[in-house]
Amino acid sequence: MADKRNSLTYRDAGVDIDAGNDMVRRIKPFVRSTARSGADGEIGGFGGLFDLKAAGFADPILVAANDGVGTKVKIAIETGRHETIGIDLVAMCVNDLVVQGAEPLLFLDYYATGRLDPAEGAAIVKGIAEGCRIAGCALLGGETAEMPGLYAKGDYDLAGFAVGAAERGGLLPQTELLAAGDVILGLASSGIHSNGYSLVRRIVETSGLAYDAPAPFEAGRSLGESLLEPTRIYVKPLLQAIRGGAGIKALAHITGGGFTENIPRVLPDHLAAEIDLAALAMPPVFSWLQRTGGIATPEMLRTFNCGVGMIVVVTEADAATAAAMLQGAGESVVSLGRLVPRDGEGVVFTGEPSAR
Repeated sequence: MADKRNSLTYRDAGVDIDAGNDMVRRIKPFVRSTARSGADGEIGGFGGLFDLKAAGFADPILVAANDGVGTKVKIAIETGRHETIGIDLVAMCVNDLVVQGAEPLLFLDYYATGRLDPAEGAAIVKGIAEGCRIAGCALLGGETAEMPGLYAKGDYDLAGFAVGAAERGGLLPQTELLAAGDVILGLASSGIHSNGYSLVRRIVETSGLAYDAPAPFEAGRSLGESLLEPTRIYVKPLLQAIRGGAGIKALAHITGGGFTENIPRVLPDHLAAEIDLAALAMPPVFSWLQRTGGIATPEMLRTFNCGVGMIVVVTEADAATAAAMLQGAGESVVSLGRLVPRDGEGVVFTGEPSAR
């Protein structure tokens, strides 16, 4: 018989299996709420199943993406606000799928923490499920890892994995069709989204403001609440426009790297994007960050979305129709510039941004 004085359990080592089971019980209704054609919205097996034929695809190409939320999670942790960070996680993945013309079908999450709090974990997964519903994809499964010693008490990190599909021949960008004179439309962001938060947190530290202080750029909200505004999910309006004949040739998700790094990713080597910064009315949060941090405009454009989370490229003839379709689907659309012959950088800026 083992000596009870030396009989250790997994819980003694810092991992609570019962807490994990409790969290699974709490999140099952959220997962079920994401059921869609092709997936039943149940969890508990060793893997999730998805039926492409039931989802309506005839000859699909699968498209996969993964991402995280970065140090935005630190603000969620420090403010105790965990309800929306899961929306960010989904958004960062599914927005990368739709720019390739793909419909997001399924999502998997990875939640790692030093000590599992079932209520906190359930709040995070509730946000993930909300993001999946907005994007129209099923939360097919996930993994919760309790790792004491690797993560400090109270800390956690998130990663997401999304799979989508497009019919063969329907992928974007249509690089061979892009031409000088094509119009660049911008879709408004909901705020900072989920990039540049290491710099954001440094600026907040420099400002001397606490996260529970009133936001200096938005009335009626605390600084922490405003900075946690979730990333906008563009999936349904863009798929509606693509399938509705808006003539979209290319899309670019403005994430880490801002305008400077992301737009050239969808352009052929002989074309550049000419962006008129005078058309870019930066939301107050960006003006506050730039002013408080003393950030030069080129650095702003390379780090943040500056108010535009998605770029849409269409012909001049299709621009009005595409803008009307996207506005009808709830998007705020601005004409930012055109494609021009490339002679150096992939993005050329003219004018100066204004604040709003």
